Amino acid sequence: MKHLKIFSLLLIVLGIFACTDLQEDPVGELAPDGFFKKTGDVEAAIFGAYGRMASEGYWGRKQSLTIMLLSDMVDIGDPGTPSRRKQINSFTSDAFSGMVSSFWPRSYDIISAANNAIYGAEVIEADEDVKNALKAEAMFARSFIYFNLVRLFGDIPYIGESISDPEAVADLLKTSAADVYGYIIADLEFGKQHLPMTQNARARASAGAAATMLADVYLTLGDYSKAYENAKWVIDHATDLEYELEADYQNLFDGSKQDNLKEPIYVIDFLGQQAGGSSEGDDLFGPLTGIRGSDMQGWGVAVPSMAVYESWDDRDYRKSVAFDAETTKGGVTIPYTEFNNEKRPHIAKYTRFPGTADLNNRYTDFNYAIYRYADVLLMAAEAGNEVSGPNAELIGYVNQVRARARNAAGVMNDFPADVQAGLSKDEFRDLILEERRLELSFELKRWWDIKRRQLGDEVFKGASSLEPHENFNAARDYLLALPQIDLDRNPNLLPQNPGY
Repeated sequence: MKHLKIFSLLLIVLGIFACTDLQEDPVGELAPDGFFKKTGDVEAAIFGAYGRMASEGYWGRKQSLTIMLLSDMVDIGDPGTPSRRKQINSFTSDAFSGMVSSFWPRSYDIISAANNAIYGAEVIEADEDVKNALKAEAMFARSFIYFNLVRLFGDIPYIGESISDPEAVADLLKTSAADVYGYIIADLEFGKQHLPMTQNARARASAGAAATMLADVYLTLGDYSKAYENAKWVIDHATDLEYELEADYQNLFDGSKQDNLKEPIYVIDFLGQQAGGSSEGDDLFGPLTGIRGSDMQGWGVAVPSMAVYESWDDRDYRKSVAFDAETTKGGVTIPYTEFNNEKRPHIAKYTRFPGTADLNNRYTDFNYAIYRYADVLLMAAEAGNEVSGPNAELIGYVNQVRARARNAAGVMNDFPADVQAGLSKDEFRDLILEERRLELSFELKRWWDIKRRQLGDEVFKGASSLEPHENFNAARDYLLALPQIDLDRNPNLLPQNPGY
């Protein structure tokens, strides 16, 4: 695989616009002055930010794989995979991480495109509501990137405006995590107010997407009242937002059906066998997680541990959707126990029905759901429980998710059963977190749940650990190391995160 050249923050703040399937004509590297004349110019910058998310350097491999490997749901499969991945998985990465050195500059690249779009929305001639909607969409993109960065690194450089002179950030200071969260919340509140209730694609931010991310941000901060308030707003406006649970759980991971589903709230959308000049459209998440190789017999990089597979009740339809426990070659079915490489069930969510893709499930047109309606229901239940304890409303949200899980491709089952009244607050909290682990399995939610609930010692060292890592250090490992290349160029970004 080609490795991206390492760029410093100093070199990429100008922003590079790219293409998505929202607009397939790429826009080159541009400075804001003189470019923004009409709404289409601003949309080009916004789509450039979206396009950079749907790239190998971000959600197509580097960022997504990092988040997945940090969790307790997958371990390294293919032993020949590069050490940078093993280090993330085993909590032994350092300031020279090859994963971080790719998605860190790409993150600020996306932020720069969003900042340019915000500038453009402010200077074009258009109705104020049109300008605000465009500005809000760019703010959403910016917020999403910063939300990931602040959770991964803590205090980080925050750039909140379009930059045309790289020297302006040569001595940039770090911004406290608390202030970064404040900026994220302000952006999302603006989006909730000014974004449309619906968009022509779920890859574009809507008011519902802004409110959903707000609920997630507040949940992360432990402000459960506001988390519940925003999740409840989405639920109460689900009809106007055109959200509902998809009847068949499998359809959520069928690339040929995703564009017409109502459950996704915000997605990162790949093109399908198309790629831009900076790895846009290059989706490697399927090859990294699923059964692959010329023999299709267990060469995945991020593979669930046997404990994850064996502890999941076979009666749960979601298990059959989440895993491939066998493959077929020459008309012969081969169980995972006979795979040539890693003899474990592999993740099926991104490879069973990838839509348009190459033979190795690369360059898909898959829609990766960052948020979907089931997530909102579970966030509302979790936040509401912290505010008032379990009640019929909150239990009902979990039971909606479980009721859908009982529909096994049109055949109704009796598992998982509805949650009954009588649970304590602690019991209901544990139940919701477990429901999230299963319902959102391998969808890059688990590490965030572990981090915000400070579960690391329990899930990596506890007696029932699904993926033991005795070296996990809660004083260090909830944050990654800041990239050394940027600390060397700009000492104002010191100190390094604790323990590195």
